[in-house]
Amino acid sequence: MLLITALLFQLMSRICLLNTSACNVLCGLPNSSTAVTETDVSGDGTIVSDMFSLLSLCASYLNKDSGEKCNQKCKLSNPRGLVVHCCVALAMIADRLRVMGKCSALYILSNSQKKQRARLSVLAHLSLTDDAVTSSIQPHCASAMLALSSVLSLESGVHGNSISEHTLALLPSMATLRNLLKLCLSDDNEMKSCDVHLRRLGLNDACLGLLKMRLLWGGPLGIQQACSNGIPQLLVNLLADGLIKDPLNEKDCTSGRVGLSPTGLIWALSSLCYCLAGGIFHEILFRREHLKLIIDMISDVHLMALNVWEGLAGGHSGIRDLINTVVDLLAFPFVAVQSSPNMPSTSASINSGFLLNTGSPGGRLTMENKEMVKAIGNNMPHYIQVLIEVSFPGRILCSLDYVDLKYVSRPIAIVAKMVGYRPLALQLVREGLLSPNRVRRLLSVSIPKEAMLDFLMIISDLARMSKDFYEPISKAGMLEFLKDFLSSDCADVRAKACSAIGNMCRHSPYFYSSLATHRVIDLLIDRCADPDKRTRKFACFAVSY
Repeated sequence: MLLITALLFQLMSRICLLNTSACNVLCGLPNSSTAVTETDVSGDGTIVSDMFSLLSLCASYLNKDSGEKCNQKCKLSNPRGLVVHCCVALAMIADRLRVMGKCSALYILSNSQKKQRARLSVLAHLSLTDDAVTSSIQPHCASAMLALSSVLSLESGVHGNSISEHTLALLPSMATLRNLLKLCLSDDNEMKSCDVHLRRLGLNDACLGLLKMRLLWGGPLGIQQACSNGIPQLLVNLLADGLIKDPLNEKDCTSGRVGLSPTGLIWALSSLCYCLAGGIFHEILFRREHLKLIIDMISDVHLMALNVWEGLAGGHSGIRDLINTVVDLLAFPFVAVQSSPNMPSTSASINSGFLLNTGSPGGRLTMENKEMVKAIGNNMPHYIQVLIEVSFPGRILCSLDYVDLKYVSRPIAIVAKMVGYRPLALQLVREGLLSPNRVRRLLSVSIPKEAMLDFLMIISDLARMSKDFYEPISKAGMLEFLKDFLSSDCADVRAKACSAIGNMCRHSPYFYSSLATHRVIDLLIDRCADPDKRTRKFACFAVSY
């Protein structure tokens, strides 16, 4: 019976992986477009509800306080095995829901607060029976952590809703999470003897998801606790796949264990990003070896391997999430400095890459720790130099080739941030930022509005910075695109196009003949009477040159 049930859960996971719409059936959604508030998702009678009922039965059976009594009444021969397969299936359902854009834990926890609390409690109970951690992580505990982490990861919002308030009390303490991370690095971890397939799904690093949620919902105190417990260094060690130095002979040695799963990698990078606000940014981002370690995560070799990964956080969506997470991490100093009210408006376009400012830990520093923002600003030249040394400008441009155009917003946003600094701008142009093929790929089709605006800001900032960029802008064929953008239905696009053309005439008459040939001047004059105030302003600015 156990074997049949386990096979059913494995089959369920496989079906969800191959056909995401199957999750709608498991959660009881009438169709894929149904909103979470329109029906009692995952309520009584649904397969997801039955899965939680089975987990509750297993949890009571494994309860130490009533062990013998449950033993007599229950016919489960291997409740731990059932927990493993059931929780892995729940994690897969959560992952597929996220891929479909259904980013709410209610799809699995239901709309009923009573059911939400019961389901969260059973997963938390199965994750850790108490606050102490033994010498190993048992597979059924790890699988429950994976399910809990995956479900909670559907909630991207900050602390304040009913789910976050209830869950925060259920999550392991920071000291316990520290011990769990140490076990992930240990050779004695019981998970090493677990099925390799299960380890590759993320059972070995499931605690990273719980760490991420505690940091997300725990506020400044949670971040402070993480830093005081040495969590950031443990995360770096995990990213390095356990590469450590022998304190006696200083030789590198590895344990030969399975490294982070794709899901665990994203959770580790996200957790590291939250920790930066605790004052450890210098140790993480300003050290060449650490920065190279992070950037290697989006190398061609790694992205190609991730593209064919069949499992959680694999494929195109996994590549997108990994690149976006690396971008958020490395954008921290840029966001912190550019969010400062003391930043001179002429040093970089404050609106560039605005997408990265939303929800970024770096953006909140302006209000929470002005001294830290000042320290970051003073160290920006060093950070820029390290970014160049580890070839991040070229690497982020290459990563654009791995994501669908509808997901290029965050990579383009960090390029827009970097262009405000001349050394990075020069390196980006050398690495092909303005190559005709890349520009044509980005601008010949419809890309997200924020990405389009950022790319226009990139052109404007380069042109404003120096006439040295005029030739590569011209060779990229930008003038033809800018001419079309002057007639765009979007006022923001028209305004940015006018601004870019104005800056392309700021330093020299390089573009004068081309502007006349393409009949752009007449369009600029028309824009001086544009119904949009900002468009009129920048059109007059451009015509004045």
